[in-house]
Amino acid sequence: MLLWFVLTALSVVFVAVDIRGTPESTVLKWGFVLVTLYTGPIGAFLYVLGCREPLPGLHERYVAATWRQVLGSTMHCVAGDGIGIIAGAVIAGLLALRGPGEMALEYLLGFGFGWTIFQALFMREMAGGSFLRSLRQTFMAELLSMNLLMAGMLPVAAAWRASVPAAADAVRPAFWFAISIALFVGFLLAYPMNWWLVTNGLKHGMLTVRKGARETAAHARGHEMAPDGKQGMGGMEGMHTMPEAAPRIAPMALLSFVALALGVSVALRLGG
Repeated sequence: MLLWFVLTALSVVFVAVDIRGTPESTVLKWGFVLVTLYTGPIGAFLYVLGCREPLPGLHERYVAATWRQVLGSTMHCVAGDGIGIIAGAVIAGLLALRGPGEMALEYLLGFGFGWTIFQALFMREMAGGSFLRSLRQTFMAELLSMNLLMAGMLPVAAAWRASVPAAADAVRPAFWFAISIALFVGFLLAYPMNWWLVTNGLKHGMLTVRKGARETAAHARGHEMAPDGKQGMGGMEGMHTMPEAAPRIAPMALLSFVALALGVSVALRLGG
């Protein structure tokens, strides 16, 4: 664990310094820093492989690959939700909450922070500057992604606590190590859902921001900004530009809740 924490510190410093020169949006820059804080060298690796501009002027084309767009979308979800989830885990420890109570608190705080702050508030300019409109447009995408994130991390966190009691105590290093691994597993499980969300225009991926230019999305299949400045695929306008995805939202939502229920069930069997 000591080696992990040392590598995490070095990784966070590297990403925080290096990403300043990457033409990415501010919120996604913070997102990569946070994900690196959660996942250590894994986060730094994902930043270099998925977002860091390889040569000047190539960021738009570099991040246009579908898997990089989805990486940015998943990273954005985990960065915001992770803050609330960790806060919930710490508060649950202080209140001696376990089992369903702890899971519910982590879910509510994770979803609440990820949706209202990291998604709706920070990305409101992509919804015309309206916070309420941004809340409406980001709710379903955030819900589906959050469900898969929790479905992946809850069993892993429960397994750690069952085998390492110190992992339930926020003042012990084992707690932070366990939650890092759990969040990364949640990231992996949320990635396929974010793939569906991005490719169906219900969520944005990576962004490119040049000095003096407005934020634009480098879309998966090379889509450009429309003449009126609205985004084609992957932006907040996605549900309006790709209405054919709407009938498939309900089945995907059901799938996400089934996955969440399975994750909760496994976590409770492992000891919560």
